[in-house]
Amino acid sequence: MNSNLNMSKLKKLSGKDVISILNLFGFDVINQKGSHVKLRRFKENMKQTLLIPNHKEIDTGTLRAIVRQAAKYIPIEELNQQFYS
Repeated sequence: MNSNLNMSKLKKLSGKDVISILNLFGFDVINQKGSHVKLRRFKENMKQTLLIPNHKEIDTGTLRAIVRQAAKYIPIEELNQQFYS
């Protein structure tokens, strides 16, 4: 049973979709190795880096992990607006 009963449903997103969302928060593509894209932004003199698989559809568990990692840098409420329907 899902412990986040009031949480909306995670959207079906591609790697390209996730990269576009993270671009909204100031992350830029800096490198790609195979199917993984490295995004980075500098905020308050801190280097913030995220690695995104550039797949046609990102698995739900992977997408949750990306949201969890991005939440270190971006308020979760703002992320939820983008990643959940």
